[in-house]
Amino acid sequence: MASDLNARPDHPGFTSETMAVKKDFSETLPVLETFQLGDLTVEASPGRDTLWIVVRRPGEGAIALRTNPWPGPYDLKFIEKTNISALWENEASVGKWTIELSFHDDRVLQIKVTLVPAVDLLLNFWPRDVFVLDKEDNPLPARGRVEAAQRGVNGGVCYFCLEEPLFGNVLYAQNLTALNPYYLQTKTKPDGVVGGEWPELGYQPPTGPMANNPPVHPLKKGHEVVVSDALLTFSTGCADSEIDSARKFIEMLATVYPYLSRPEPKFHDWRKRAKQTVKDLETSPDATIKHYGHTYLHPYVAAEYPDSMVQMTVLSTLREYELNWGPQSSLGDNLQEGIGRFYDDKLQTIRRYLPNVGDDKNASAVDSWYLYHPLMNLARLAKGGDKKAETIFRDSLDFAVKAARHFKYKWPIQYDITDFSVITDARKPDGLGQTDVGGIYAYVMLQAWDLTGDDQYLEEAKAALHTLKNERFELAYQTNLTAWGAVACLKLWVLDKSSDYMDQSLAFIASFLHNCELWDSEIGFASKYTNFFGVTCLHDAPYMAAYECFEAFAAFDEYLRVGGEEILPAVKLLLSEFRRYALDFTWYFYPDALPDEVIAKDNIRNGHIDRKLSFPLEDLYGDGQPAGQVGQEIYGCGGAFIFASRAFYKCGDAPFTIFADYPIDVTPVDAGSAEIRVLGPAPMKGRFRLLQQGRAGLPRIHIVDKDTGGTVTARERGEDFRDYEVPADGRLVLTWS
Repeated sequence: MASDLNARPDHPGFTSETMAVKKDFSETLPVLETFQLGDLTVEASPGRDTLWIVVRRPGEGAIALRTNPWPGPYDLKFIEKTNISALWENEASVGKWTIELSFHDDRVLQIKVTLVPAVDLLLNFWPRDVFVLDKEDNPLPARGRVEAAQRGVNGGVCYFCLEEPLFGNVLYAQNLTALNPYYLQTKTKPDGVVGGEWPELGYQPPTGPMANNPPVHPLKKGHEVVVSDALLTFSTGCADSEIDSARKFIEMLATVYPYLSRPEPKFHDWRKRAKQTVKDLETSPDATIKHYGHTYLHPYVAAEYPDSMVQMTVLSTLREYELNWGPQSSLGDNLQEGIGRFYDDKLQTIRRYLPNVGDDKNASAVDSWYLYHPLMNLARLAKGGDKKAETIFRDSLDFAVKAARHFKYKWPIQYDITDFSVITDARKPDGLGQTDVGGIYAYVMLQAWDLTGDDQYLEEAKAALHTLKNERFELAYQTNLTAWGAVACLKLWVLDKSSDYMDQSLAFIASFLHNCELWDSEIGFASKYTNFFGVTCLHDAPYMAAYECFEAFAAFDEYLRVGGEEILPAVKLLLSEFRRYALDFTWYFYPDALPDEVIAKDNIRNGHIDRKLSFPLEDLYGDGQPAGQVGQEIYGCGGAFIFASRAFYKCGDAPFTIFADYPIDVTPVDAGSAEIRVLGPAPMKGRFRLLQQGRAGLPRIHIVDKDTGGTVTARERGEDFRDYEVPADGRLVLTWS
């Protein structure tokens, strides 16, 4: 014992469970079955209270996975084995366990465990299921680190590395969707349940209240329930840098992703939603307010003062929508007329509030990202020909650079814009401020360089991104900013392909993916919508937010199109899938898409909720809390405009519109044909839908897969649409008559 502890002076101690595992493996366990997973050996060995699945790298330690957790006598029965699977049954006092072992493509190990309880079974403790072992199968001396673990109810992942001995990186993912019945029966939620403290890692199922509040909600007698569905993939060696770690995380997550339970994304008519949004913005007295004779937007329904971020976000996305689908009304012009009032001639910068903001606001307080976000959208407007927006953008650039240099590209949470005095320095005791603001700052600087040709802005972008190195999985502060940072890196790489900026973009993407809910919750009100692949808005936020989600969609849509075939295949797969699912889960931010009982009724933080208005709620919860507790966002309206612009396509003069949930290129050939290139990731499949345009019915449609020569038939059809499933990287020939 003493020698073990002396070998780990950096470790505060070990749990009784770790010591019991040490004792289990100090004896020579019999090996019942042996399998190969690439260059790894996988053994099934019975221990004191469980069947262990032990993954060994010869001479370099092992990872031991517990299957069923509780002590006591058990009777293990081997049922069947193939080259890629094995099945056992295990009778114990608590009931009958089924343990299913599967191997996928020589890269993924899956262990699914179900239980049929012998009684109504109350759970008061459940140990974690992963232990790291040294060369002698001892967990105590094994050294390594956990790079990332589950935050809140985000994806149930634990990414770690066993360094001594050099087993390598491991990505453990719990398929939480399969565990919904467990959470519903026990009235628990998977909040931070995947992770652990070295050397005791993996999944620890929630068991309900503890201490003076013992669990009272049992697993039902005789009802089979999945208690664990773990997916693991392995990599030789440990990541030796932030970039290597991010790359391995992304590649390993992409490896297990196809084996997660995933809902089929639904089609939603975002063009119709966008039209209704324009109408509601124009007609609802709760959406706009007049100041200085101009029209301004409330940030929330009938709440909060006009705000430059809100005004520029809605205006720029509306302009993109109009560019694609034609002018809709005078709304855009009305919003554009008043943007100059946000500019402060004395400070020579755009401000958050208008000069007449109420005394209940500190007009000089600014969140660090709030200085740069309106500039990003002003630059977009400028590129579209808006001279007023370009003037404000150019006139604000010196101040934008001054602020960045003052803080040495390490921004606090909030500061006073008049003198840069810090109001709130850090988000928590770790001392970290708004860690990813440098990403959106770099993006804005690249816009400035594009508009002005001045190389100082190019150097500013590089300086900001250089300062963000080595933040690892703490990089994400606000996830839409993280996404824009990835795009900034990619754009710099396009300018200089000998640089390492493409690699640096991986750090942003890995940190973003760490905050995604890679499961479909059935807990509470979450059963009324899908949250699969939704991203929580802040590094530690409990909810997905409409604004951050649609902005991340826009950013990654740009990343995929700018990077094309040169980006990492794993990146292409995961960002394409996020884009695809965002078109589905964001629909449920709209209160008219939810049952009334799902929506919060009391203590709304900002304004009130009007289900008749086509404005999204700010907040949806993977743990099933009431939606909209923060309020109904008007600045989130841009989502409908972006989705209508980037997922719906004209096809020349064809009498239909195309919807695709992966990006596509449409090339009309003649009056009755077009070629379609789907730009998604192999080997996935996605939705391709033709929608009637105008009053005329759909023509006769014929689609051929250019790669196989086969006809693509509609899987669903209605009077005004045809719906197809097509290869995500397919080439289609579309003809109509």
